[in-house]
Amino acid sequence: MASAKKTATAPAGPKKARFRERAELLDFMLEVANVTAETIDLDQLLGNVASICREVIPSDVIAILLYSEKQNALRIRFSIGHRDEVVKSTIIRIGEGITGAAAATRLPISVDDVRKDPRYLNAIDAVRSELAVPMIARGKLVGVIDLQATRLKAYSEQDRALLRLIASRVASSIENARLYRRVERQNRTLKILAHLSQEFSSILDLDELLRKIALTLRALINFDAFSVYLLDIERAVLRVRFSQRYDKRVEIDNIPLGKGITGAAAQSREAVRVKDTMLDPRYIPSHPDMRSEVAVPLILQDRVVGVLDIESDRIGHFTEDHVRMLNLLAPQVASSVENARLYEELRQREQTLEDDMKAARKLQRTLLPRRAPVIRGLEIYVQARAAREITGDVFDFFEYGDSYSILACGDVSGKGAAAALYGALTSGLLRTLSPSRRSPAQLMKALNEALMERKVDAQYVSLLLMLWDASKRRFTMANAGAIPPMICRGGEILMPRVEGVPVGLLDDRDYDEVVFDAKPGDVLLLYSDGIQDQQGSHPEEYGRNRLPEALRRFHKEPARKIAEGIFADLDRYMGHEAVFDDQTLIAIKVSET
Repeated sequence: MASAKKTATAPAGPKKARFRERAELLDFMLEVANVTAETIDLDQLLGNVASICREVIPSDVIAILLYSEKQNALRIRFSIGHRDEVVKSTIIRIGEGITGAAAATRLPISVDDVRKDPRYLNAIDAVRSELAVPMIARGKLVGVIDLQATRLKAYSEQDRALLRLIASRVASSIENARLYRRVERQNRTLKILAHLSQEFSSILDLDELLRKIALTLRALINFDAFSVYLLDIERAVLRVRFSQRYDKRVEIDNIPLGKGITGAAAQSREAVRVKDTMLDPRYIPSHPDMRSEVAVPLILQDRVVGVLDIESDRIGHFTEDHVRMLNLLAPQVASSVENARLYEELRQREQTLEDDMKAARKLQRTLLPRRAPVIRGLEIYVQARAAREITGDVFDFFEYGDSYSILACGDVSGKGAAAALYGALTSGLLRTLSPSRRSPAQLMKALNEALMERKVDAQYVSLLLMLWDASKRRFTMANAGAIPPMICRGGEILMPRVEGVPVGLLDDRDYDEVVFDAKPGDVLLLYSDGIQDQQGSHPEEYGRNRLPEALRRFHKEPARKIAEGIFADLDRYMGHEAVFDDQTLIAIKVSET
């Protein structure tokens, strides 16, 4: 607490009667009222009171001591004549010394010769007389006005009565000034806390956040050790998330819920302040030599998420003001810590997901053909890209000797990992079922039955199967909800009608077959709805008009050039639009021989 000190002038001589008439006394009291009412600043007010006292009751030393309810003691708040070290270090318990006795009895005490009074606390050897008068406001002790002189019997009954009158008039003003200062300090603290809350909420890295909280809090409260524990509900322990001593990170053990000062705070959901840890049986020495501690629970939406703990190597260092400040700050710390913790969990999950996606991409590259096989009578090129990291489109090729081959092209419902896994299941089943079933319709029916035995909610496959008979230049097709092939013959676009229900959707389905006799130079496009339905800056979808035009433009090119040319045209059509669905294109050109 700040204090003011003035140097004493020469010792005052015998005083003369100040108030000969009642009117003079009334005028003086009016002056006292005016002086005490003209300011709410505590330092200025105490200086005015000391000047008034010295004016009417000449003294060599004047001290105004204020009462601290927390310490149950008096401290010098303003002084004239005392040394600085005395002002800073003096704490007088109620009942101690002459001023403590006046505070305890709430009555004025005048001592003619302090050397003969055992209560006297010697601060200045030359002092001989002392007059101490308590200040009482609204029935509560505010403090004591203490006058001292170097002369014996310096204070009369009239002086005592006059100082008592002054004390009664200024007590309320002093108490109001103290309250104003406390409110002003609290408002300033609230503003600081509001600013800190905004700053904390913007930090999502948990370690950075906790370092910032420790650094910021230490500017407000001087502590020697700082820790934040997060509650592990399953194991009923407080896990140490951050701990430092003297600005250095340290490692400490987790604490069972209900154990130690921090465990008690978490269990009681209330702040716990310990003046001397050596006298508290709950104390767990996490930081050696710490003597006082405050633990504040971090509560978010009526749920304890952790505990903030500070320690000092001094006994009784933390006050109720510190506890109040921590209680004000705790909800925002809890919110910021929980947000940062959730962000950290999300980041870890995203990393795990990314690792899983990398593994899935690697597996998918293994499962899907890297390039089309060499099939007699056909030139084939496949081009594909995923809307996300991995594709839900399915394509594969199965050969039966030198003359027969099955070509599969489909699209799994949905996108991403779930679609890719279901696509992998479909491809695996096709490889298992195809050797014994040359008919596309029979293979489709068997695949549907196998998928229905492994039914997955909201998952199915739109699939086109085509059997190529190289000796007859003939395609036999079965469709399960996929886009029928687009065929270009001499610049003319043909769209064979092939229909059916997607596999994995309904039980006991039969599928029809459609035969298409090919000619040399025919081009067949198999493509997913990611190409068919892709939109750009134009209202119509790409597959409606633009794709047939592109096929006519490129149909004389080799299969690879056809696929690359269509994808380049698709990209120009899309412009800045994103790929919203997996895109797969298989260009098949019937050879001349």
